[in-house]
Amino acid sequence: MTTDRLSDTAIRSIKPRDKQFKLTDGGGLFLLVNPNGSRLWRLAYRFGGRQKQLALGSYPATLLADAREARRRAKGLLEAGIDPGEEKKERKVAVKAAKEAAENTFAAVAEKYLTKAEKEGRAAITMSKARWLLIDLAKGLADKPVHEIAPKDVLAVLRPVEAKGNHETARRMRSTIGRVLRFAVANGWAERDATADLRGALTAPNVQHRAAIVKPEPLGTLMRAIYSWESGQPTTIAALKLMALLALRPGEVRAARWDEIDFEKRTWTVPSGRMKMRRIHATPLPDQAIAILKELHPLTDRGESSLIFPSTTSSKIPISENTTTLALRRLGFGQDQMTSHGFRAAFATLANESGKWSVDAIERQLAHMEGSAVRRAYARGQYWDERVAMMQWWADYLDQLREGAKNIPLEDKRRTKRR
Repeated sequence: MTTDRLSDTAIRSIKPRDKQFKLTDGGGLFLLVNPNGSRLWRLAYRFGGRQKQLALGSYPATLLADAREARRRAKGLLEAGIDPGEEKKERKVAVKAAKEAAENTFAAVAEKYLTKAEKEGRAAITMSKARWLLIDLAKGLADKPVHEIAPKDVLAVLRPVEAKGNHETARRMRSTIGRVLRFAVANGWAERDATADLRGALTAPNVQHRAAIVKPEPLGTLMRAIYSWESGQPTTIAALKLMALLALRPGEVRAARWDEIDFEKRTWTVPSGRMKMRRIHATPLPDQAIAILKELHPLTDRGESSLIFPSTTSSKIPISENTTTLALRRLGFGQDQMTSHGFRAAFATLANESGKWSVDAIERQLAHMEGSAVRRAYARGQYWDERVAMMQWWADYLDQLREGAKNIPLEDKRRTKRR
């Protein structure tokens, strides 16, 4: 039976000494008084033949009655064959886990992932789509701790999207959710990516290639339509012409700024933030592109960093994604015939068929990603002279097609050996 020896009055009157000392309360409970005045509750006990000590808090945060209750609970654990010290450690781990679970819900981790992606320079449109997929469509996962998310939980938010026939959106959701879960695994918040078990579980979307005109004669018809369009906005017409001449992606063209153009070096340098692969891309400017840009310069130049193709509603925002697409429709080319992206396919097809240019030069002009980091580093400065000649050839070839020349030979008797 425990005989209590301390009282609250006695504890309050304790004065610290030069050396640490302790006051016992019986049953292994004692108060440790330090020279700095701190008073700490401790419980001495034996378990498994070893003498141990358990910290029960500090006075006055833990009052005498609280310390005695802690002693009573510890004695109960000992009688049940449980080490109170180990039980306390396990409780701490459980509390920490519960706190982390509350902090690391899918919504919280998704926000951390999106912040990381923004710092890495992902494009605004990419971030907007990722946020929509993670926050809006996957809201059923929002409050669930990432370490508890199972394949069935992910499937539960994908099925409604799939049921509406949005197979591609469901596929992108699975992929984006997977990136968040792998981010959680890398940070120790989850043990695995639950989307890995869902490969093949969703209906595969039908791949629809962007429509493109890749035959010389109809491409000439398209170029004549663009160059003879008198009622169109000058910026829209110029954007279409440059897409055809340079084979850049529509988004790379429409948000272009004047400080990216070097007339002296005849170069257009697209910053990494607008490139699909997040790498700076320089393209040579043929004579025809230089002429178009110089004609447009006095119309839209509002300073060094001003937009080349500003919206009609504001000079601070570029023409929209749909501007050039709608222009093609007004010119009589349906969505099953030609898209803004189709100019790249036309260049890739006809440049390759010509046999004049190496595959590497064509791929570099299209800004396609090289297979390895070593090859990318090597190729970065390569093929420039060939690309300069190739883009002038391409611009001249489009002029010939536009002027209605028949049977223009693509093949060159001095066929360049492909690298």
